[in-house]
Amino acid sequence: MGVSRGCLLCVKVKMFVFNLIFWLGGCGVLGVGVWLAVTQGRFATLSFSFPSLSAAGLFMATGAIIMVVGFLGCLGAVTEHRCLLLTFFLVLSTLFLLELVGLLVFVTCRDKFDGYAQANLKEGLKLYKTDDNLGLTHAWDLVQTEFRCCGVQNYTDWFVHNRTQVPESCCMLPSSCQVESAQPPYLWSEPCYGKVKNWLGQNISAMGIFAACIIVVQVLGIVFSMLMYCQVRRAEKYYD
Repeated sequence: MGVSRGCLLCVKVKMFVFNLIFWLGGCGVLGVGVWLAVTQGRFATLSFSFPSLSAAGLFMATGAIIMVVGFLGCLGAVTEHRCLLLTFFLVLSTLFLLELVGLLVFVTCRDKFDGYAQANLKEGLKLYKTDDNLGLTHAWDLVQTEFRCCGVQNYTDWFVHNRTQVPESCCMLPSSCQVESAQPPYLWSEPCYGKVKNWLGQNISAMGIFAACIIVVQVLGIVFSMLMYCQVRRAEKYYD
């Protein structure tokens, strides 16, 4: 029984350490979400269909869930409570499966996602400078100014609802927009969707490494929680 108790203590320490790392990872994800909300939150209103759905919101929600699950795992490891350990195992396994399904759906439907996103953004252009969509207006002006782009695919995307001019944020110089038929070379020629997508691709590698580390910790947490659950159950049967 001494060997079994020693194994339980070893698994307990390892599970606590890995869950502490998992919890700290959740803090990091939450911190990234807060940073995005503070620095890039104005981009969140580009989509008129999902105005509250943004990268910042997703990161903060994910970070909060990871922190709660990590705390649950640490508590289960310290108290050696079978119910907590089993709950932690089930919750973490469910999250892991959902992540795999989400990744699979994203990879297989990437082209459809691109098409839907572009169509959604083009519909949002119709609401530019309308009274109830000042956030969307400001977001488009900000994106076009900072990324030096115009429209979703090109500047003609702005010619909707009988509009004959592009926003000033499309122009290299504000004075060039005073021309009745402002067009290249007076306008930014690159599409905003492509430029933003490339920018995300350049900055996604670091987030990918971080996400891979979180997944590894998740798998280890699942394994150690089940090992500890079995060891606790075996110890309880011995004392009974």
